[in-house]
Order: sequence, then C-alpha cells, then structure tokens
Amino acid sequence: MEQLNHHNPEYVTWKYEALHFTMLGGIRIEGLHSMRVTLKVDCKTFPSIRHGLDLYNESQTQKLVKSIAERFTLSTTYTHTAVGHLINTIEDYRLTAIDNNKLKTLQQKPALTKEEITEAETFLKTQNLLNNTNELIGQSGVIGEETNRLIMYLVFTSRKTNRPLHIISFGSSGVGKSHLQEKVGELIPKEDKIELTSVSGNAFYYYVDDDLGNKLILIEDYDGVFAALYSIRELQSKQKISKTITVRDKNGNQRTLHLTVKGPVSIAGCTTSEHIYEDNANRSFLIYLDETEQQDEKIMDYQRKISAGKIDITAQQKIQKLLQNVQRMLQPITVRNPYAEKLIIPREVFKPRRTNAHYIAFIEVITFYKQYQREHKVDKETGEIYIETTLEDIAEANELMKNILLKKSDELGYATRKFLENAKQYVQSNGLKSFTNKQIRIALKENPSSQKKHMVELQQYGYVKKQEGDKKKGFIYEIVNMQEYNQLQHIINTTLDNILHSQLRHSGVVSSSKEVITTAEPLKAATTKKRKQVVQ
Repeated sequence: MEQLNHHNPEYVTWKYEALHFTMLGGIRIEGLHSMRVTLKVDCKTFPSIRHGLDLYNESQTQKLVKSIAERFTLSTTYTHTAVGHLINTIEDYRLTAIDNNKLKTLQQKPALTKEEITEAETFLKTQNLLNNTNELIGQSGVIGEETNRLIMYLVFTSRKTNRPLHIISFGSSGVGKSHLQEKVGELIPKEDKIELTSVSGNAFYYYVDDDLGNKLILIEDYDGVFAALYSIRELQSKQKISKTITVRDKNGNQRTLHLTVKGPVSIAGCTTSEHIYEDNANRSFLIYLDETEQQDEKIMDYQRKISAGKIDITAQQKIQKLLQNVQRMLQPITVRNPYAEKLIIPREVFKPRRTNAHYIAFIEVITFYKQYQREHKVDKETGEIYIETTLEDIAEANELMKNILLKKSDELGYATRKFLENAKQYVQSNGLKSFTNKQIRIALKENPSSQKKHMVELQQYGYVKKQEGDKKKGFIYEIVNMQEYNQLQHIINTTLDNILHSQLRHSGVVSSSKEVITTAEPLKAATTKKRKQVVQ
C-alpha cells in the first residue's frame, strides 16, 4: 500500500495493489466532518469508474464498493478493504496538512532585528503618538480621510485586546471603501489578518480551534458574506461560535461532533447598503467616506502623480513595514480606566448600551496603543499587571468619536441625511423658503427614484412638510428646521466636552482643559419627531 502522491494538488493518486485511485480536483483540507471527493478508479485494462461522493456517507460508499467490485470482477470484501484504507490514508493526509499549516503560520511570524525593535519602540514612545501615527498612515499611501483612517487603524489594533472592536465603511459605489480598508489593512502584519471576498454559510465553523484568535478579518464587501452574517454576528458578540453536526465514522456508525471556534476577532467590512446589514452595523463602528469634491481632487492628484512617477513607492513600503513592526511590538496587557464610571454618552444616542461599551473600549484601545508610555502597575490583591487610562486618552477618543456618535444619534440614514443637508445648502444659498422636487433634483443631480425614497423618509420623520400643491401639478415643500442637525451635533460635542472638563477640574488640571477641547454654550435640543405615514 503506497502513500498519496500529491505532487499535483489537483490530481492526487493512490494505489492499493491492483486498484489505482485518482482524486480529481484534489483533497479538501477544511471541513473534517465530511470527505467529499471526485474519484477515478482504474484496474488493469478495464474501463475507468468515475464517481463523485462523500466517503463519510455510508450509502454512497457502499454503492462505490459495489460498482468497483462489479466492474473489475473483484470480491466485495477486497474492494471494501481497499476503500477503507483509502479513507484512512486521506484522513491521515488531512490531519498532517492541518498541522503543517499551523506550523507555517508560526513560521510566517518574522523575527524582528534589534534595529527594527529599537525603531518601533522609539516610535511608540514619541509624544503625540496618535498624530504621528496618522501622519505615517498618510505617508503610506492613504489619501485624505484623516479621521476615518486613524479610527480604522485603532479598531484594527483592538484585535490584540480582549474586547476587539469592529468597523463598517459606508459610501457610494466607487468612492473607495475597499481601497481605504485595504490600504490601512496593509499596515497590519500578514500573520494577524484574514482577507475574505466570499464566504459560505458554514465556513467559519471549520477553522481549527483558535485559528481566529486575535485576528483581523477583512471583508471586501458584505454582499459576498451574506450567507455567513449570523456567524459573523456571533463572533462579534460572543467571541466564539459553536455548532453540533452528525457524521459517520469509518465503520459507518453515526456520531455527534461538536465544533467550536474561538476568537476574539476584529471584523471590518464595506457596503453600500445601510439597512440590509443593520444587525451587524449595531455591533460596529460606522464610518462614512468623504465624497466631497475636495477629496475627489486629492485622489485624482495622487493618481496623476503615480502615473508621472513622482510618488516614492519604496518610502511608502518602508513606512508600512514600520507600522507593521509597531503592531508586532504591542503586547497583551490589561487596561484600567479610573474615570470610566464618570463617562456618560449623550442620551440622544440610539442603542446606548452597545454604544457605551464601544465608547469605553475605544478609549481602552488608545491606552493600549500607548503602552510603552505608561507605567506598569501591579494589583496588590491579584498580582495583575496593568496600565491606566489618562484624561488625554479620553480627550483624543472624544475627538475621534464625536462624528461616530453623531451618526448613531441620527434617525436618518446616511444617504437621506446627505440629501437633506445638500437641500438645506441649496435653499439657503438661493434665499429660498421652499422648493419643488424638480428644483432639488436638478440642483443636486439626484436620481429620481433615490430622491423619491429620501423625500418619503424625510416626511415620515417630520423633517420636510408639504406647503401646497397636488399630485397632478406637484407639491411645494418646506424644510421644518434648518438647524436641527447642527443642534444635535452641538449636544453630542457639549456632552462629551463637559464630562471631560468635569474630570479635569476634579483632577486639578483646569488650565490645561482649554488645550484639550473647546466648549460652547449649549443650544436647545431639536424636537423629537414621530414617524408618520406619508402618501407620495
């Protein structure tokens, strides 16, 4: 009995005395609960048998045994023994391949030189670490998106903590969502990330043990993983997934197999659809890409410079390697926030429990990233080593999260909000008090079907109302409150700033508060709107 010949992974052969077995298309390593193969069986000068089956399926295997015995005039006992040895050989091959893959993963982690360690540590000890990091991200080839790229980088960094964060990038088709995620993802070591374009419903259950532990999963488009959305949500919430399946052993007996895959993981993805993936969005930071003309010009200017050979690609790669090494130097350590009990998110935020957890965890990530600048303290009772959050960390988190909290406090979807703000700008700049659908459609170059959807939503929530008109001649509309979004934004900013000011005063650092944040007089909150039925 020979070993498997797998020199050609798509054409694996094996011989048992007079029988020659060929696995067309190779042997699947993943999914140990089944053994699906396409077999070609030869014996002497007899015509070949070709059979696609699951060798763990007893009825399919028995049919194969019978077909081989009848075609090649062999005894059923002999044929059954040959197929049994084939199954055992494939099992051994798959288990060995899994172990080798684990070993390769370990070997992929490069050992840093003394110079690389020193360079990374020196950078992690610099003042204004977040600003310096953001500058390097820009120099690595990420154009614009200054706030979004830093938030994304910190979320990716959270994979090394016990409570990783997740992020979803929204934007119109072709605006560069996948590009931003890909470029920031290049700053994360290869051994720490898994990039996916398409995933089946059960794919995540067949990772081995802790293969996903502290990994970053990058999803190019949520449409490609629609079948696995439930698994993704469970990984985000529980940091593990489990599944019980029934399999047959080599003797044909059924048995129960319990599959468990453990995290924690940080998951990032892109989509143009806000509402379809709402359950996943609730578990994630939501960022909306800059679609302004200024950002368009920045990107096009960069594209022209690349074509002209004026971009130093080698310098970009060096920066990418530095930030990858910075990530490798970050070590697991407990973060304690002595101010956590005083941190209260604005009441206007929807789903405050989950958002509050995200806010606190984001502050901890910033502290975690600054671990080389913090004193390592020891808990006298437990002996646990930890570092502490500072007010500076909270101030930086507040600045980065204000826009995220604003979006989580807005009852309108991003596309509808963008439409409304553009409509406000059009009305104000032209000195108008009302407008028609045609005026706005022409001015904003809006698709008619999209405009209709936005207008229905705006009327349902009471942001726009009809002044006069009818279905035949058309309606004239009025924006109810031109300042409601600014008021909501001010409430979010003021709430966060006041909490920080309070902690600064309590700590006796009143004078430095002006250097951290700027406050303003609170405005009256916008009136809450009740959704109502609208006939368009």
